[in-house]
Amino acid sequence: MEQIEQKLILITNDDGYQAQGIGVLAELMLELGEVVIVAPDSARSGAACAITCTQAITLQRHPEMERKGLSVYACSGSPVDCVKLALEQVCPRRPDLIVSGINHGDNASCSIHYSGTMGAVIEGCMKAIPSIGFSLRTLKHHCDFDPYRQTITRIAAFVLEKGLPEEICLNVNFPEVEHLAGTRICRMGRGRWVQEWIPANNPRGMNAFWLTGRFLNLEPHSEDTDYWALDHGFAAITPIRLDMTAYDLMGDLEELSE
Repeated sequence: MEQIEQKLILITNDDGYQAQGIGVLAELMLELGEVVIVAPDSARSGAACAITCTQAITLQRHPEMERKGLSVYACSGSPVDCVKLALEQVCPRRPDLIVSGINHGDNASCSIHYSGTMGAVIEGCMKAIPSIGFSLRTLKHHCDFDPYRQTITRIAAFVLEKGLPEEICLNVNFPEVEHLAGTRICRMGRGRWVQEWIPANNPRGMNAFWLTGRFLNLEPHSEDTDYWALDHGFAAITPIRLDMTAYDLMGDLEELSE
């Protein structure tokens, strides 16, 4: 009898290969197939879609973290570097799914543009591989991920079975709650980060600042947004399209054509 090949799932993140969230994600994905982790060797939060092009990056295998169906690698580059390197140098075949996370901190609204978690997802999407990012609205290093396990597995299994349209990926965010109110399909809420810098002490007397900030929700009462869902205890699933063209404006700009 011909042996059926297991699904192959590539996992990465921007919190580093030793983060709690990626360990939980690997545990859940092992229920669905064979898993390869290629993740940064330390935190790369805010890396967005950054790539390393001015120096070589390293790749180190960690057999002490492996078990049947799971291999683990740490990369000195960004989350996008991890995906690029995994696809060409590590994965034994083309992955059926790429998942990133579980990030410590949400990536809703405009935060997707800064997110290393979602940078890796977008890279996978550009490579025409179904890709999902999972994030939790908390900055705790040690979290209770139990309320989200079933939902994560259900979403990943759905995408493995059904796939995703070309150039579409999923951004999934969870509120920090004991029990989810449910799951909602949402659009990105409109908002921006404000008051982003605080002064820092510098022993040499130079001007120094820490990046911080407060998120300003520009539509707090819009019930179809990811931020509304999170604020009300729901998991927010947002389909993201790679094509950012403002088609509705193209006609208005026609006079600029020559």
